[in-house]
Amino acid sequence: MNFKKRRIIYLGIAVLTAIIGLSTRKLPHLFPGFVTEYGGDTLWATLFFFLMRIVCIKKKLVIVALLTYGFGVLIEVSQLYQAPWINEWRQTFIGQMLLGHGFLWSDLVCYAVGVVLGLLMILLIEKSTNGQ
Repeated sequence: MNFKKRRIIYLGIAVLTAIIGLSTRKLPHLFPGFVTEYGGDTLWATLFFFLMRIVCIKKKLVIVALLTYGFGVLIEVSQLYQAPWINEWRQTFIGQMLLGHGFLWSDLVCYAVGVVLGLLMILLIEKSTNGQ
């Protein structure tokens, strides 16, 4: 399968991942407590893994995984910075989705799980479409 088709597949999965991730926050009654607690952050990393794969389609998957996890760690650590201007931006929808609110060690674990989830999904997709 060519890179253009893979990018389209990854974009579709990224959109689906975003919808499910937002649902864990906006419709928590539909999910078990554990999923509402950690699912959003886990799927955030999965979403960014797919987006990073779209941009870095020719890179090795391990590089994409490391870049995505590093990005997540950077975002999480940035939450320790509490200047008024960035806190105002964090109150917007886009700011919440990109920057989060406050540093949590558990988020680093969620990001790792989310990246591995995305990696496994892409391995399955790329293995099943090899030679097509």
